Amino acid sequence: MNKLLSMLAITAVFPFSALAGADFVEGDKTFAGEAELGGTLTTGNSESSSIKARLSMKHELGNWENNYLLEALYNENTDSDDGSTTENESYQAGFQGNYRFDARNYTFANANYYRDPSTGYDYTLTASAGYGYRAYETEATFLDLEVGPGYLYQKLTNEEAALQGVSSEDSVVAHGVVNFESKISDNSTFKQRFVADYGDKLLARSETSLTANIIGALAMKLSFVVRYDEKPLDGKKSTDTETNMTLLYAF
Repeated sequence: MNKLLSMLAITAVFPFSALAGADFVEGDKTFAGEAELGGTLTTGNSESSSIKARLSMKHELGNWENNYLLEALYNENTDSDDGSTTENESYQAGFQGNYRFDARNYTFANANYYRDPSTGYDYTLTASAGYGYRAYETEATFLDLEVGPGYLYQKLTNEEAALQGVSSEDSVVAHGVVNFESKISDNSTFKQRFVADYGDKLLARSETSLTANIIGALAMKLSFVVRYDEKPLDGKKSTDTETNMTLLYAF
């Protein structure tokens, strides 16, 4: 845990150290966000239901840009033969701060928390800092690339800790992000975000989404999420997927 605290300190200091000699551009305060809520219900040989909630926010002030994310997913599956029920909850919280030198170059620092005991890990913490570059931009489309060093810490569940003989895993990682967004019509937007942390193993997350406006600030969003663990714990799968349809409100 001391290593994690050290990495968090590095991510906090990194953007400030990069400011030496940089000119600050005054700008108006802007704050925007998106709130999502959706659910599914199926019946037949098995009955299942799920609820997905997500809140993302962005705050801009001059050269600074802060991004916040809160997300929760609940699943319940009931076998129609024996009535047995399995439940699973997962949570994610994240923060990233960017300092933009100009329209294309910026430095970043971030921290993320993810909890899903079904993977055998009670929670996963990552922290990283580095350099970002807007590789492509038009009026409707942009492509951002980010790279930098980071740190990964995973706390095993009590059951897995007893089996593995260790309570946690950690490693220094190389952190990379590809973030693409394109407005494909006046009422629809396509997004693709890929995040990878590579150290003792590769952890990756991909989210593909299509958002279509319904009326005013209300929209429908269809998303597909893939989480990949190169070295999953015994008895666990390396890949988890989510397919979500949610209502989105922009503010």
